[in-house]
This record gives sequence, structure tokens and C-alpha cells, in this order.
Amino acid sequence: MTKTGFIAARASRSAPFAWQLMTLVLLAAVALAATPALSRSAPDGFADLAAKLLPAVVNISTTQTVKRDGPEQQMPQFPPGSPFEEFFKEFFDRQQRRDSPARRATSLGSGFVIDPSGLVVTNNHVIAEADEISVILHDDTKLTAEVVGRDAKTDLALLRVKPTKPLRHVTFGDSDNSRVGDWVVAIGNPFGLGGTVTAGIISARARNINSGPYDDFLQTDASINRGNSGGPMFNLKGEVIGINTAIFSPSGGSVGIGFAIPSKLAKPLIDQLKTFGRARRGWLGVRIQTVTEELAESLGLDAPKGALVANVTEKGPAEDAKIKVGDIVLRFDGKHVEEMRHLPRIVAETEVGKRVDVAVWRQGKEVRLHVTLGEFPEDAKVAAGTEEGKPDGTTEDGGGGAQTLGLTVARLTAQIRQRLSLPDDAEGVVVTEVEENSVAGEKGVRPGDLIRKIGPDQEAVENPGQVVAKVDAARKDKLKALLFLMEREGNPRFVAIPLEKAKG
Repeated sequence: MTKTGFIAARASRSAPFAWQLMTLVLLAAVALAATPALSRSAPDGFADLAAKLLPAVVNISTTQTVKRDGPEQQMPQFPPGSPFEEFFKEFFDRQQRRDSPARRATSLGSGFVIDPSGLVVTNNHVIAEADEISVILHDDTKLTAEVVGRDAKTDLALLRVKPTKPLRHVTFGDSDNSRVGDWVVAIGNPFGLGGTVTAGIISARARNINSGPYDDFLQTDASINRGNSGGPMFNLKGEVIGINTAIFSPSGGSVGIGFAIPSKLAKPLIDQLKTFGRARRGWLGVRIQTVTEELAESLGLDAPKGALVANVTEKGPAEDAKIKVGDIVLRFDGKHVEEMRHLPRIVAETEVGKRVDVAVWRQGKEVRLHVTLGEFPEDAKVAAGTEEGKPDGTTEDGGGGAQTLGLTVARLTAQIRQRLSLPDDAEGVVVTEVEENSVAGEKGVRPGDLIRKIGPDQEAVENPGQVVAKVDAARKDKLKALLFLMEREGNPRFVAIPLEKAKG
């Protein structure tokens, strides 16, 4: 007897039992309906989604004038009336036209329409250095485009075309709601083959590929090739959650590792490009470095996290907020700073002029501060130069140096300032020699480095004796490592030097 027949037979003999079984069946149906997406099968296809989205995706063609380097080739000289003269003259004329000093180079990319009036998003590298930009719509209509704004740091650009009728467009979704394993669809112009649709999943999030200071890429295995740059990555709702930007490819073709700028980062920047023609980023005015396990222990922090402030820009927002060198930024505007690289992106995404709360770790406890963000000065430059000091262990005025932790250090005299091209206001103790295979050498300390401050309380040092005393005191306190604030070529950084294996 079948399972259905068994249930029917029992029900005919006992109505109450039948109702119980029906109740169980209904509960099972409800449970199946509530089963999470993990058990759902793949979509039947992407045809309906592709048909809806394709008209909003465009091909981008650019031309650039490239000047030819090198001397111009000369035609060989033949006797007058030679039968070869006319032949070679025609050949060289064709060659010179093809290899003229100024020739036209063409490149292809992708983009997508975000406004029916003609606003198009793409990558900055697609249109960089272009003399002419053309946008080719899905129906092969070709329109001339102008640049509204661009941002090289995130590789985003916004173009404008003037269509004769409203264009089909797409909208941004929230990439933060996307999970690893979610289906995505990419549409673009790979190798000039316009209107190409590929599908895959999100392979990873928050990828750092060292392409810029704000790396936070979505990784996908949807096929992305040359020419896909600037094209959209869609979720199954048809929302743009990423902008295809880069691929990892030893061969030049797709190997299933592509990267897209998440919409959470792109959308605010696109809005800024539309309004201001440039990106307006928040600016804190600090130089930061990674918090290692040794640095965390030296500063009394329970785990390596946050961003360690190595320098504070004079008259910048951080200085006004009383943020100090040696502080570890733990939270910014309510967001946790798990790693050093997170802070620049969080600050950059924060509105210019906003007053935010900042939590820092200072001298063994958490301190709350408030800072009003400035606008990042895009043209800011840091310039400084030094020469390496003599590794002779003595000062120029005959005063002896001091040795500790494999370092020989000396007082910063006028002569040393001049020899190392240090400014008059430089402070600290200069490293004149680093012992081979010492722990200090392993941490990257070099002759010519300045030791400015030492210890978890970051007390300034002015002479070699203070350095030795600080090291001895740390050993008596049985510290595993001692924190140094050092400076090289005007760039400060923290170094935690282990004490257990140190000599001297």
C-alpha cells in the first residue's frame, strides 16, 4: 500500500486521527516554505533578467592621440629614373601615413545608465587620457560623451550624453546586503563583444588587491574579461551592487577571479561627481600604521586592532580634537576599526564638516573625543630628506654614544643635524649604528633614524642615557617589548622592539 493509501485508510477508520495527520501535513508545508535560501535550487535561468537589464548597459569607445617617438625613416636613394624609385616611394608613403608621429589609439570598455537624461557610470581607467569618448547604446546608437567627474583613487567616472529620448536606466542596490554565495549577473563589452551576459556567485567580500587606499572589492567567479571594465554587476533583483573593475589573470582572460567596486562605496562617490565634479572626502589629518601583536602588548591593548597614530598633521582636524601620537583609533563615528586599512575608508566616506565621536586607546585606557572632519586636500604632499648617519658610534663634537638593543645612539647635535639634513626643530636621539642580526635590525631600524619617544607613556628622549635607562626599566618591569617612536626622512612610525632576546 502506498503512503497516501495508508493515510487514507487510517483516516476512514478514525476521523480525529485524520485531522491530526492533516495538521502535521500543513505544519510540514509551512516549515518547507520557511526553509532558508540555503536549500533553494538555482534559478531556472537569467533570460528575463537579462532582457530587462541589457538596454541600460552601454559600450564605451575612446580614442586618444599618441605621439610616435623615434626618428622618421628615410627612403633609400636610387639613381634618377631607377625602376625601384616609384615602387619604394609608394611603399614609404603608406608606411609614413600608418606610423605618423601622431596616431589614433582606440580602446573599449563598458558602462551603465543611471539616469534617463543620459548619466553613465564607468571606470576612470576606461576613459583616462581619452581625447574623444563615445557611448554606444544597446540599439547601436552612438552618442558623444563628456566627462562630468572622475576619481582616480576609486577608479570611478561619470559621463553625460545627450539622447533624443529618455534612456533605459538601472538603480543601485545595497552591496552590504549581499552575501558570499549569492548569485550575480555581469553584463558588459568583453573584447568588444557588446551585450555579453555572464553569471556566477559572489566568491568573497572586502578584498584588498592593493590598487588604491580604499580597496574593498567584491570578488566574483562570473566571467569578466578585458572590456568588461566599468560594467555593472547585478543581484537577482536587477540592482547594481558592483562595478566590474579588475581581474586576476595570468593569461589575460577570465580565470574566474574578478573584482567589482561595491555599490556601498560607489554610489556616494557618484553622487559627489554629479554634484561637485570631483570626490569630496573626509579628512582627519593623521598618519597611521598597523597595530601588530608586539605593538598592542607594548601599549597594553588586549589584541592587535585599530589604527595607530604615528603622526598628527599640524592645524588639522585631529590636532584640533586633541588626538595624539601614540593613540590607537578603535572606533570612528560608531564604526569599529578592526584593521588599520579600515580607517582611511571610514573617514573618506564620512561627510565633510560632520562632527563625529572617536574612541582611542591612550595610556592603557579608552578615551572618547570629538572631531569635526575637514576635506581631504588632494594636492597635499609630504617632502623630507635625510642621509644615513655615520655608523661610527660617536657624535661630531667628540661626545660618546651609548649602546643598547643592538643599537648605537648619540645626541642630536648641530653637526649631525647638518650632516643628516635635519631641520632645526628635529628632536630625539639619532641611531648611528645597528648591530648585525640584532632584534632592532630585524625590525627595520637603520642608521640615521631618530628615536623621538619611548615606552607606553611615550616620554620624549633627548640623550643616549635616557634611552638606556628606559630599556633597563622595561627589563626590570619584565616587559616583552618596548615601544619606540622613530622617524626617518620626516616620516614617523612606531616600532616595538622585543627585549627577551635583545643583547646589550
